[in-house]
Amino acid sequence: MTEPQLVRDAMVSEPFALDASASAQEAGEALERPEVRAVFVTDGARFVGVVTRKTLVREVVAGGPDPKTTRLDAIAEPPNATVESTAALGDAFAFLEQNDYERVPVVEGERLVGVLSRSAVQRRLAEDEPPEADPA
Repeated sequence: MTEPQLVRDAMVSEPFALDASASAQEAGEALERPEVRAVFVTDGARFVGVVTRKTLVREVVAGGPDPKTTRLDAIAEPPNATVESTAALGDAFAFLEQNDYERVPVVEGERLVGVLSRSAVQRRLAEDEPPEADPA
């Protein structure tokens, strides 16, 4: 019998993160890159929250503070949810589906270790499905 796959088997390790003391401008520069959809904010090893383009518009552009001096810990949004790296991959996929999340941060305790996307989980689970038998 094969061991169940875990979240850590399908997650992207080391997602883009900035320290809580980094500026909103630094986050904005990172979010200009097409491969960066969100900036994960950490305080040392502890996962603090997430900054997205929407966060920057709402908190900095519309709010008026200086992006060069506004710290990420002042604007980071707490994550909607996280999953533990040791959770069963099938359970994590069901969680993503039930909550209509495209991706979720992966943690070990309070430490950010990765990000899990619904599409990556679908591919990973499909790879492990046995082929259907040919009807004879």
